[in-house]
Amino acid sequence: MIMSSSTPVLATYTQFLADETATAAIAQRLAQALQPLHSSAHLYLHGDLGAGKTAFTRAFLRTLGVTGRIKSPSYALLESYKLSSFNCYHLDFYRFNDPEEWVEAGFRDILEEQAVVLIEWPEKAGGLLPAPDLTVHLEYQGEGRDLTITAYSKQGQAWLTTLTQRT
Repeated sequence: MIMSSSTPVLATYTQFLADETATAAIAQRLAQALQPLHSSAHLYLHGDLGAGKTAFTRAFLRTLGVTGRIKSPSYALLESYKLSSFNCYHLDFYRFNDPEEWVEAGFRDILEEQAVVLIEWPEKAGGLLPAPDLTVHLEYQGEGRDLTITAYSKQGQAWLTTLTQRT
């Protein structure tokens, strides 16, 4: 399914995040909601530069079990992590100028693999990406951030339900 304006929203969660610690805490709780992971998980992260997308991703991946350095893929475009039962991919499309670049870079195969895939700046793919399970929007609000997590799949809705029960 290609993400479009007609892709149905199944659930939405909003929260104010006062600082990076609050951002990390919600990312950790969301990662815990996904476990045990029995299928793919596709999360698309939206927000201005410095809004906290990479900080969110680092805390999320750390909770899933990624050890060692978690680098931003701003220049490399892709960072991959192998966990015992699945792969994690962190992509950053910020530097793309054409929506087809993610396809030309060979990233379509990653989205077809059973893996956890987090994509920053998915809008740079111009609507060519398949619909995510969840989108994470971070927006500046004074010194903090407004967070909105939206579910677009039944699995994403289940994860969001689990997250809200733990909050």
